[in-house]
Amino acid sequence: MQRPPPEDFSLKETNPHLGGGKISGDKLTSTYDLVEQMQYLYVRVVKAKDLPAKDVTGSCDPYVEVKLGNYKGTTRHFEKKTNPEWNQVFAFSKDRLQASVLEVTVKDKDVVKDDFIGRVMMDLNEIPKRVPPDSPLAPQWYRLEDRKGDKIVKGELMLAVWMGTQADEAFPEAWHSDAATVSGTDGLANIRSKVYLSPKLWYLRVNVIEAQDLQPSDKGRYPEVYVKAILGNQALRTRISQSRSINPMWNEDLMFVAAEPFEEPLILSVEDRVAPGKDEVLGRCAIPLQYVDRRLDHKPVNTKWYNLERHVIMEGDKKKDIKFASRLHMRICLEGGYHVLDESTHYSSDLRPTAKQLWKSSIGVLELGILNAQGLMPMKTKDGRGTTDAYCVAKYGQKWIRTRTIIDSAMPKWNEQYTWEVFDPCTVITIGVFDNCHLHGGDKAGGAKDSRIGKVRIRLSTLETDRVYTHSYPLLVLHPNGVKKMGEIHLAVRFTCSSLLNMMHMYSLPLLPKMHYIHPLTVTQLDSLRHQATQIVSMRLSRAEPPLRKEVVEYMLDVGSHMWSMRRSKANFFRIMGVLSGLIAVGKWFDQICNWKNPITTVLIHILFIILVMYPELILPTIFLYLFLIGVWYYRWRPRHPPHMDTRLSHADSAHPDELDEEFDTFPTSRPSDIVRMRYDRLRSIAGRIQTVVGDLATQGERLQSLLSWRDPRATALFVIFCLVAAIVLYVTPFQVVALLTGFYVLRHPRFRHKLPSVPLNFFRRLPARTDCML
Repeated sequence: MQRPPPEDFSLKETNPHLGGGKISGDKLTSTYDLVEQMQYLYVRVVKAKDLPAKDVTGSCDPYVEVKLGNYKGTTRHFEKKTNPEWNQVFAFSKDRLQASVLEVTVKDKDVVKDDFIGRVMMDLNEIPKRVPPDSPLAPQWYRLEDRKGDKIVKGELMLAVWMGTQADEAFPEAWHSDAATVSGTDGLANIRSKVYLSPKLWYLRVNVIEAQDLQPSDKGRYPEVYVKAILGNQALRTRISQSRSINPMWNEDLMFVAAEPFEEPLILSVEDRVAPGKDEVLGRCAIPLQYVDRRLDHKPVNTKWYNLERHVIMEGDKKKDIKFASRLHMRICLEGGYHVLDESTHYSSDLRPTAKQLWKSSIGVLELGILNAQGLMPMKTKDGRGTTDAYCVAKYGQKWIRTRTIIDSAMPKWNEQYTWEVFDPCTVITIGVFDNCHLHGGDKAGGAKDSRIGKVRIRLSTLETDRVYTHSYPLLVLHPNGVKKMGEIHLAVRFTCSSLLNMMHMYSLPLLPKMHYIHPLTVTQLDSLRHQATQIVSMRLSRAEPPLRKEVVEYMLDVGSHMWSMRRSKANFFRIMGVLSGLIAVGKWFDQICNWKNPITTVLIHILFIILVMYPELILPTIFLYLFLIGVWYYRWRPRHPPHMDTRLSHADSAHPDELDEEFDTFPTSRPSDIVRMRYDRLRSIAGRIQTVVGDLATQGERLQSLLSWRDPRATALFVIFCLVAAIVLYVTPFQVVALLTGFYVLRHPRFRHKLPSVPLNFFRRLPARTDCML
């Protein structure tokens, strides 16, 4: 019996004070209701006018410094401007307020020492409160004061100051006091919360049919021609045409992934294999994807002839008339009826086709509140101590969200809420936690990558509708030295269904769009296309501002999860054994019945068997009624919490160090030859056992085939005669009699049994198989 998982790796239900309101049943009464309220002091510095000049030129280089206790934020400065406009917001967390007076100072930028122009002082007790959906607070003009508190002759500053929450519209773009150590515009941009959208992905199908009038340089040989197609970083080629002539034929499909907006053309070239490793280009053409037909169903699009040139000329460009040219016959279309898989099919968050015309209406809304994290491990060293600058990324459908970065905290509090439309309940939302290594802008950190702290997956179909789930999820990461808990993340999740009937109807529909079943893609094609899709998504999102970096996107999309892993292989084997354990248990129970281990139960089974044989119309109703009763019985023990990462199921807690080292090895391997040899020998031994099992299964199947093949003439003659006798006996004997006799024989008392194998089993094991023909 398996022992329960360690307490540290378990899911914990929590009871946070959400929305600043109270829970009514499973519903909350406030609008921003899946997070804890965080109070902030907001200071909007709008502009200044009539600032006094501090130098002989009659102008100044003004900027504003907002100071509250030890926290100090500054705006950008303007050169030679007495009426500057900043329109910048500063947010100070109420939990960290260290003073009772807010000081807003206007200063003149100087090389040696910044000059004081004037200031505005405010008592925090006099500051108004504002909660959305209230309209934004109107800014007011304030006369600047000198250091003594007297009004100066010239100079006014327009400000708006209020107490609010993280639900305020100014919150995402505000400068935050907990990020006071971050400098530069790029650094501030890298810590703010953002929403990203994946690019719209299409499958591009290129059906290469034939070419005409090719002009190889060597007229005295049969050309070995193939077509090569390039789209961005993707390159595919057809096989060499079997019709070795200047009019070759292929009729072969090439599949690519393209993303809107279409930036790169499809470049096709017809090449001749003149010698091993040497190819001659017979012609090229480039086709912009904007001009390609879009297909929504299985009806074929029209074919087109494309002229081939020695140099690439874009389709659609103005060019002189060509009287004679080689041509390429193709059918090219953008497939809108497929869903472009950029995630693992086990964790898909979106299953809709590319074309928006084929989308069905949404069935509900998913709301996610990212509250906080606890006990995060230090991810880097700063000033001789460990530190973590954590942020969260969540991905569902085409929408990615990124929370703000909490600087230098092992217990960050985000309290940010996001929503997604749901089109299919059998989808998964993924939430990842990362350490920000780009606090000082761009890639100045020497190519540093954001470290992964852990991730959580939640399948929507495991959630009850309209219920708020508040749990603390363990953040587990597998390292070469074993599984490690990096901390816990506190989430609040609610799945709201707009139409229960529509959601129930979804369970009767295919998981993927119908084109995946009408014109299915091969497993090899799907693997290659998924790899290309993830590369395109990561490249596009890494070009956003601020970028969602490649290592983050690849971790969220589970890139590399298909690689060989001894640990995963063991886990999958025991998963199969877990599925079969029910059948094995039934087999053991039936064996006990047959051997009369419990005579009362065996007698009852005899009575039930006689009833079912005499009234066969009760068989199916009895089975379904039994399943219904089992389902009702198990309802009391239904899961009340979402599933989470299970270290024991994954065999992460019992994996051998060498198996983990192999799992984290690069592809191709970078380990020494003796280690690779040892792992190869281990893989051979495992494959040998699998080979033996597969061979035994093949042997049993071949024995069945040999019953009527006359490979063993005596065995086949016996079987044929038995079949004739059985046919006559079964014809003249009522079916109920045959069934009863067979059942009583199988359930006979051990006194009438022999320990030797039965006659049919002996006969079957003597049948020939094709093992004798194996080398």
